[in-house]
Amino acid sequence: MTQEQRAIRDSVAALCKRFGDDYWAACERDERFPTEFHKAMAADGWFGLTTAEKHGGAGLGIKEAAIVMHTVALHGGGMAATSSIHMNIFGFHPVVVHGNDEQRAAWVPGLIAGDDQVCFGITEPDAGLDTTSITTFATKVDGGYRVSGRKMWTSTAQVANKILLLTRTTPKADGKRPTDGMTLFYTDLDRTKVEVRRIPKHGRAAVDSNAVFIDDLFIPDGHRVGEEGRGFRYLLDGLNPERILIAVEAIGIGQDALGRAAKYAQERVVFGRPIGKNQGIQHPLAECWLNLEAALLMAERAAELYDRGESCATEANGAKFLGAKAGYDACLQAVLTHGGMGYAKEFHVERLLREVLVCRIGPVTEQLILSFIAEKALGQPKSY
Repeated sequence: MTQEQRAIRDSVAALCKRFGDDYWAACERDERFPTEFHKAMAADGWFGLTTAEKHGGAGLGIKEAAIVMHTVALHGGGMAATSSIHMNIFGFHPVVVHGNDEQRAAWVPGLIAGDDQVCFGITEPDAGLDTTSITTFATKVDGGYRVSGRKMWTSTAQVANKILLLTRTTPKADGKRPTDGMTLFYTDLDRTKVEVRRIPKHGRAAVDSNAVFIDDLFIPDGHRVGEEGRGFRYLLDGLNPERILIAVEAIGIGQDALGRAAKYAQERVVFGRPIGKNQGIQHPLAECWLNLEAALLMAERAAELYDRGESCATEANGAKFLGAKAGYDACLQAVLTHGGMGYAKEFHVERLLREVLVCRIGPVTEQLILSFIAEKALGQPKSY
């Protein structure tokens, strides 16, 4: 790291240490958004890290954003911590890049200050990873659009006041390509026209996931991002960075769990000796360390390529695949190392295991990544 990057890491770590295990356990137990943590990150200026200085941000790269998210993940908050700030760190990148000067002036300050909380409406119950098959439709009317449809797995919609929404403005069958006819909006989450239903789930209870039902929502012309019909292309700018950030988050959670397991192995005495003296305990933990470090190198490589403006799709997808698996395996081994107490909430490793699992599922599955790598890196015919 450069001196500036080390300073970023150390400052974020100092902030995270103010929010201990008891805080995150309480947020999960009460299914309560970590508002205090979100506000602290905003107050210390971490939102808008990658936004250009001319738009009010710090103008730094994905490498720096990855350092922030990796550091947050290392300090006990799991995916609850990282998910609570993800949109403010990088999620509104398509708005910054493709919005006009008036939109940036109106929208970016609220995002950087943390005053606006944004949810992202893209996934749909009948489309899943096949984003081109979404059916939420925006019909052109005087002065704007009227939108109806459904979204699924929309995070933070319980607390958000804004939504970044992908719709169709032209039926898929009418486009030359499946990606044609999709339009992106950034608008108010009008709850008189939008119903948000929380989805009970396996982990990360502090940050809500939702089914969203949109019924005749009016969106002004001025809330359309870029040109009509080009929304899918705008989202592509953020796909590789998103994979990099998810990778380092999973790696950080895995490293957190691994550190807890190593400490427990040193302290837990069975048959008159610490369990960490047994190679049956040592070797799985050592293998987790190796896999986490290797995955982190892949993520760093992908981030550096992206920041240089070079192609990084295979590396970014590879980092997400390796990072998610390494993080999950480390959390699982941490639970097993703790034995029965690993299953108890007291030691927090079971919470980290439940939270890191989502990194293996979204935003893209392991199977689709492997198909992509086979095609792009190994020259195999496209299989999907």
